[in-house]
Amino acid sequence: MDRGLFITFEGIDGCGKSTQIGLLTACLEDIGKPFLLVREPGGTVIGEKIRSILLDKENNEMSPEAELLLFEAARAQIVAEKIRPAIEAGTTVICDRFYDSTFAYQGVARSLGEDLVVTLNDIATSGLAPDITFLLDLSVEDAYARRKGRGEADDRMELLGLEFQRNVRNGYLKAADSFDRIVVVDAGRTPEEIFADIKKTVEERL
Repeated sequence: MDRGLFITFEGIDGCGKSTQIGLLTACLEDIGKPFLLVREPGGTVIGEKIRSILLDKENNEMSPEAELLLFEAARAQIVAEKIRPAIEAGTTVICDRFYDSTFAYQGVARSLGEDLVVTLNDIATSGLAPDITFLLDLSVEDAYARRKGRGEADDRMELLGLEFQRNVRNGYLKAADSFDRIVVVDAGRTPEEIFADIKKTVEERL
């Protein structure tokens, strides 16, 4: 049995990941391609409990180190319980955020160190890496306007402000310079234009 494709979506909050993931899953359904959609942090009973801790605005005294280790704990669980078994069974896995988020948010924006995060990511995943990562790149100002336009309440991470989000964006672009699997997509265009690029890349790999 062929191994399934592992696809991840990354970007700052408000970049349009959910829209593009929805378009991709609908496309896979249309062609009868089996897939599993998961999110990080979360996707398992344990992971969802960790997610609630991480995003709770009441937990504003959480240290950056505790934050990093909680993300890695949730990741270790979803890889072992959901992602790796699905890939080995030949199922395409689509993940809303994966370890490039930790590189950008905790490694760069939190200044915990890129090498440390890469090492912990490798431990949490037992060496599993995405086949394709779509980085939806958008200016911090445009992403903020989109979120406010939808009337969404900020979670603990979003409350860190625009300067933090700028550092996160820079972290993502730094990751894209380091890893060939990351495809940078201009997220300032229409959803249809963005998805045309994503669909073409996925079709080339399926």
